[in-house]
Amino acid sequence: MVKTGETVKKLSRKGYRLTPQRLMILEAVDGADDHISAEEIYAQVCDQYPNLNISTVYRTLELLKELELVTETDLGDGRVRYHNIKKGHHHHLVCHRCGNIIDMDEAVLSPLKAALLMQYGFNAELRHLAIFGLCKECK
Repeated sequence: MVKTGETVKKLSRKGYRLTPQRLMILEAVDGADDHISAEEIYAQVCDQYPNLNISTVYRTLELLKELELVTETDLGDGRVRYHNIKKGHHHHLVCHRCGNIIDMDEAVLSPLKAALLMQYGFNAELRHLAIFGLCKECK
């Protein structure tokens, strides 16, 4: 598990307040085994802090994204999901038919990144992508 303390130190150094709600949201993101949505974070934190507002969760996640502490990915289920950036970069193959999500290693897209740079002079940020199609069971 990624240590929340590293994130807390970065927020503190940048002058952000460390409210109990913000700390609980950080712990929920850091403690998630997989990607987690704002709604899932809200449900988890509300058990401990019933006065939390969902807008606080969204604002905190937006701040963490701006500070490059979390990545944001749309896996096609109508919710944006978040992932602690220190847990590593990877990508997803999402099946349109059955909804299966396959994690794909970042290295698979290295040739694409190199081709975009060489042919177009474009330095792509391929940090956390979802690619949609059909899995081998559904094709």
